[in-house]
Amino acid sequence: MILIKELSAVLSEFCPISLNEMDEVKLMNRVDTKFAFSFIEFKAILNEISNDYKVLEIEGTRTPFYESLYYDESNFKFYNDHHVGRVDRFKVRFRKYVESNLTFLEIKHKIKGRTKKSRIVVDSIPATLDEKQLFFLKKNISKTINLTPKLWNSFHRITLVNNELKERLTLDFQLTFKWSDNKKEFNNLVIAELKQEIVNRNSPFFKLMKNKQIRPYRLSKYCIGAIELYGKENIKYNRFKEKLLKLQKINKYE
Repeated sequence: MILIKELSAVLSEFCPISLNEMDEVKLMNRVDTKFAFSFIEFKAILNEISNDYKVLEIEGTRTPFYESLYYDESNFKFYNDHHVGRVDRFKVRFRKYVESNLTFLEIKHKIKGRTKKSRIVVDSIPATLDEKQLFFLKKNISKTINLTPKLWNSFHRITLVNNELKERLTLDFQLTFKWSDNKKEFNNLVIAELKQEIVNRNSPFFKLMKNKQIRPYRLSKYCIGAIELYGKENIKYNRFKEKLLKLQKINKYE
């Protein structure tokens, strides 16, 4: 079991930043670049970038907890659009930011390599969509949309803000996926997501990944969870097979 305290010493080397101070780097319209590596590598990576980034601190914690409930159509349209590489696709989820006690209904619209994020505040993560939530989804996606909940996802996240460049870096770990009685855990996997206005390979993190020969990685947490929970016999995953094997290998790395 990964212990949060393992990260305390290295995170203490980062200067803190508050939620209010992060307003300038919300980046609701952005380019995302993802990477995947092991938790053991993670600690070394944090050490190497402590002078280049500030760390988000919420209610005294630098490793806040997130819970998400993903929605999709009955035929897994959002998942399949990602699987076939459609350049115009959506993702819908409720996300609770536990320490800050905030919950949003969020839409991520990926179009031609850019991600546009829209969201509204909700009181809690609901079992079914209400009229206000349906209106928001139909306005931003399609009037004929018909969504149902598909899976829960939870993780801890470290959010870093570049000291010089307009970019954020999120590092998610202790990933858990569950639906009904089915549960999958990736305790040694870390998924990093570099969020920028345009791709800037002069980013300290980008340079570090290149030096460590860790290549950009395209696969969403929702897609990982869907494959793991619903089974490879129920949804197509052939285009993700190589990536999934890599994640499983990373998760077993010691």
